Amino acid sequence: MNIATIIGARPQFIKAAPISEKIKTIDSLSEIIIHTGQHFDRKMSNIFFDEMNIPEPNYNLNINQVNYCQMIEKMVKKINPILIEEKIHGVMVYGDTNSTLAASLSAKNLNLPIFHVEAGLRSFNRLMLEENNRIITDHLSSLMFCPSENAVKNLLKENLSNGVILSGDVMYDVFLKFSCFKDDLDSDLIKSKFILATIHRRENINSAEKLSTIFNNLNKINDRQKIIMPLHPHTKKKIKEYEIQSNITFTEPLGYISMLSFLNECEMVITDSGGLQKESFFAKKKCLTIREQTEWNELINQGTNVLCKPEDLNKAYYKISNEECDFSNNFYGDGNASGLIMQSIENFFSK
Repeated sequence: MNIATIIGARPQFIKAAPISEKIKTIDSLSEIIIHTGQHFDRKMSNIFFDEMNIPEPNYNLNINQVNYCQMIEKMVKKINPILIEEKIHGVMVYGDTNSTLAASLSAKNLNLPIFHVEAGLRSFNRLMLEENNRIITDHLSSLMFCPSENAVKNLLKENLSNGVILSGDVMYDVFLKFSCFKDDLDSDLIKSKFILATIHRRENINSAEKLSTIFNNLNKINDRQKIIMPLHPHTKKKIKEYEIQSNITFTEPLGYISMLSFLNECEMVITDSGGLQKESFFAKKKCLTIREQTEWNELINQGTNVLCKPEDLNKAYYKISNEECDFSNNFYGDGNASGLIMQSIENFFSK
């Protein structure tokens, strides 16, 4: 059986790594990797394939830097003939990106089963393109692999039960495997206690007012405790466009192992990233999330992750700094999500 893994963004490369490793061990399955090109910068793409030993993509569609509708349309147009030519029997998709939606539409057009890893997440904000991507993908999928019990409950509320599997989180698999790898961090950067920060979501960076407010608050926090920020290319562009001044420490985008090394060394995380919210929990670090909603609501309820508006960031930092957080709950499985996922797919094909 031929499985097409269709990925295009940094978090998907990370999630695909343990699945691709499992596929290699199954004689009855072979994998065709299609990279849509959604993340095209080497430090946002190639480095993950290199250091996580993901097989080189069989296809790179090189589709990026166009608007939402154009991107989906171009991806579908290029993916469809590949699925036919490669005689694909099932399509593996991850998360909630434009690449995920395009892959799902292509698969459905050809009546191919869709296997959705990280299914069932909901922020309940339909203004977010990612929310619509994940909802549509779930409702098209044959198997929905949920990272948490909350994700299963979300699908049940939408009358989705057939093919819903509580698998645990593949990102936890990856974290456990790679957190023992130590990158040689710049000693000057980490000689004092620091906060790890990332900002990249369009609702934050596409508003000059929001992004300026975020960095004004980060500057205030940095006066008390050093902030290190691996700078996303889009964020870098907007900082320059809006003429934002900042006294925090910027680095180039980091590979996965380097990012984990910074995460394990930091005191706290400030982010708007979905994946880093979870990784902060894995690493037992407090997290401030600059968003109005999150798909990882169990972390909010646990108190290890706090949502805040840009204007409230400094105040939220002082509050969470003085709080004790409980990281004892295991929301995301036992570190064998990838094994359970591949066993479920084998069973699906055997029927």
